[in-house]
Amino acid sequence: MTAELVRGQNHPLPHTRLEIRVTAGAPVMACATLGDAQGTVPGTDWIAHPGSPTLPGIEVSRQAAAGLRFHIDLEAVPERAHLVRVLLALPEGVGGPDRFGATVAPFAAVTSTDGTEVASFTLTGLDAESAVVALELYRRQGAWKVRAVGQGYAGGLAELFGDHGVPQAHAFATGVQETVARHLASTVQVPLPGAQDGVRVRPDGLPSPTTPGAAASTTQGAAAQPGPATQPGPAAQGGATVPQPGTGGTAGPGGAASGAAGGAGATAGAVNYTHPGRRTSAPPTPPPAAPPARPGEPPRPVAGDATGWSMDERLYNQVWGMFEDLARTVAAYRSAMDFAESRMDQELDRVLSDPRHRIGGAGDAAREAARAKHDQLAAQAREVLDRDLAQLVAECEVVEPALPAPYARWDNPVWHAYRVPMEIPMALRLGDVHLPERPELRIPMLVRLPLERGLWVDSGRSGSEAALMMDEAQLRGLAMDTAVALAGRLLAVYPPGEFTVHVIDPAGSAARSLAPLTASGVLDGPPAAGAAGVAAVLAKLTERVDLVQMAVRGGAAESLPPGLDTAEQLLIVNDFPHGFDDRGVTQLRYLADEGPAVGVHLLMVADREDAGAYGPVLDPLWRSLLRITPVPDDHLADPWVGHAWTYQPPLVPPGSRVLFQVLEQVAAARRSWRR
Repeated sequence: MTAELVRGQNHPLPHTRLEIRVTAGAPVMACATLGDAQGTVPGTDWIAHPGSPTLPGIEVSRQAAAGLRFHIDLEAVPERAHLVRVLLALPEGVGGPDRFGATVAPFAAVTSTDGTEVASFTLTGLDAESAVVALELYRRQGAWKVRAVGQGYAGGLAELFGDHGVPQAHAFATGVQETVARHLASTVQVPLPGAQDGVRVRPDGLPSPTTPGAAASTTQGAAAQPGPATQPGPAAQGGATVPQPGTGGTAGPGGAASGAAGGAGATAGAVNYTHPGRRTSAPPTPPPAAPPARPGEPPRPVAGDATGWSMDERLYNQVWGMFEDLARTVAAYRSAMDFAESRMDQELDRVLSDPRHRIGGAGDAAREAARAKHDQLAAQAREVLDRDLAQLVAECEVVEPALPAPYARWDNPVWHAYRVPMEIPMALRLGDVHLPERPELRIPMLVRLPLERGLWVDSGRSGSEAALMMDEAQLRGLAMDTAVALAGRLLAVYPPGEFTVHVIDPAGSAARSLAPLTASGVLDGPPAAGAAGVAAVLAKLTERVDLVQMAVRGGAAESLPPGLDTAEQLLIVNDFPHGFDDRGVTQLRYLADEGPAVGVHLLMVADREDAGAYGPVLDPLWRSLLRITPVPDDHLADPWVGHAWTYQPPLVPPGSRVLFQVLEQVAAARRSWRR
C-alpha cells in the first residue's frame, strides 16, 4: 500500500533498487547529493546534476523536464555516504517560471523497479522558492528509509548547496544552471500558442507534464501525464493508447525540438538521441562500446544503448527511447511548419491591412517576401527533420536484428533459432507504429507482461480506408489471423505450463485461421462451438477468477483446489456477440474487468457494430480493451504530444511456416513438462 507522506514523515524502503518519479507543472532540473554522517556534502563530486548525471548508485535526468526520473541503487551507494538528497530546481534564464509558487506543486513518487509505488509526496506550500529538497533517503540501523522534506530555498541552487556545505556553492550552482540553459536554448525556440509562462496547457486548462522540447514544439494535441508500466493514460482517437513502459524514461530526448529551432530560423545543433534513462556510465552489464565515428559525424548507434540490468531490458528501454525520439522530432517539425504558416499569414495580413499595399508593386513585393520567408523556414525545418530521421533510421537498422524473439517481427531470423524459454520476458511485441512523415520508419510496439488489459482486434469496416477497401469476410478472416499470430507469440514467450489458451468460435467460422493452434495441439481443448460450448468455457474461467480472487484476498493461496490451472489464461473470442446470451455477455464483461488481476486475459475478435443492440451496456467492455486492427490504422496516440500513430499488425509473412514450427516446439515442451 502506498504511503502518502507529509513534511517530516518517514517510511521504510522495502527495496534498494528504486525509481523516484517526479512530475511538475513546468520544466524542472533534477539533482541528487550524497551526504556524510553529519549531512554535509563534502564536495562537488558528491553531486549528480544534468552536466554530470551519475554517481555510484545514482542517476538523474540529463535535461530539465516536467517529468523526471531518478534511478537509485542503494546497495551501490558508497558506505561513507549516509543519505541521498533528491533536489529539484527551476532553470534560470530560459523564460520559464522563476518560483515554484507560480506553477503546480511538484509530485514525487518512490517506486520499485517494477513500477509498484512505495511512497509519495506532494510538495505543497512553496512560494518564492526556486530550489527545493524534495526527499531524503537515509540509513538507519542498517536499513534505508525515505523522509519527505520539502525544504525550499528562495536563493535557488546556490543557497541550497551552500546550506549543505558545498565548497564554492555559488560558482558551482551557476555552472549547473548554465549547462541546463545551453541545452534549452538549443531546443526551445518557438512558443506554442496557448502556453502560459513556458508551461504547456491542456485544453482543460491544466498544465501538462511534458519536457521542454515538447512544451515548445508540440502540436495542439493534448499531452497526457506519463505513468508507470503500461499504464496508458492518454486518450487516443479510437479510445486506445500506446502503452508505456515501466522502466523506460518519461522525459524525452532533446531531438524533438530541433525542428522548431530550424523553423524559427535559428541554427540547430546536433540532436542528442540519448534517452534520459540511458546510462552514460557502465550499467551492471555494460553494453557494447559504440564504434568510433568520423569527426563531425553523429555517434554510430549501438543495440542496447540504454539503461538496464539485462540486454533485454536495455533493448526494451532503447525501443521506447526511439519511440519518444520520433514523437518529439515530428512534433518539432510540425510545430515549425505551423510557425512558418502563421508567420506568413501575419505578414500577409499586415500587407492587406494597409490600403496602399493591396495593389501595385509594393504589395506584390511584400507578398513575395512573406512567401519566400515561409519557404526558407519550411526548408530549414525539413532539413532538420530529415537529419533527425536519418539518425533514427540508422538506429532502427542496428536494433531490429538484435531484438530477442518476444520483441522481434516474425520475419526475424531469431525465430528460426527459437527455443522454448524458461522464464517470462518483460515485454511482447504487438506490432509496429509509424508516422506519416516517414512511414517506412517503424517502431516496435512493446507492451509489458503479464498483460494488464485485454486486446480487441477490430474486424469492423468503419475504422480506416484500408478496412473499407476489403470484403467483409476477408477482413474478418484477417482479424482472426492477427489474433492467432498474437496468441502464438504469447504461447512462444512463456515457459511450458505457464500459459493456457482457450478459444470460443460459436459458428466454427475461424477453422482456417485457427489451424496453427489446433494442428499443433497447444490449445487447452478444441474450440468451443455453439451456445453450450460458449457457456461451458465462460463458466470455467469465471469460476477460476472467483476462486483465485477469494484465495488472494483471504491470504490462502495454498487452499486452491488441486486441479485448478494456475497458469496465465487467454480466452480468444471470435465473432462476438454471436452465440452469447445475456448471461454470457455479463460473464465476458466480468472477465474483462476482473480477469487481468488474477491472470485471465481476453483477446476478442469483434465488430462493435454487431453488438450495437446492447447499446451503452457494452461501452465499459470496449474501453477496457486495447483496440488493435488487422490492417494499418491511425487510431493510437502517444502520451507526450498526442500524435495519431498508424498501427501495423504483426502478421506472419505469406507462405511462411514459422508460426507452425514455433508452436510445434511449444507443444512438444508442454508434453514433456506434463510427464
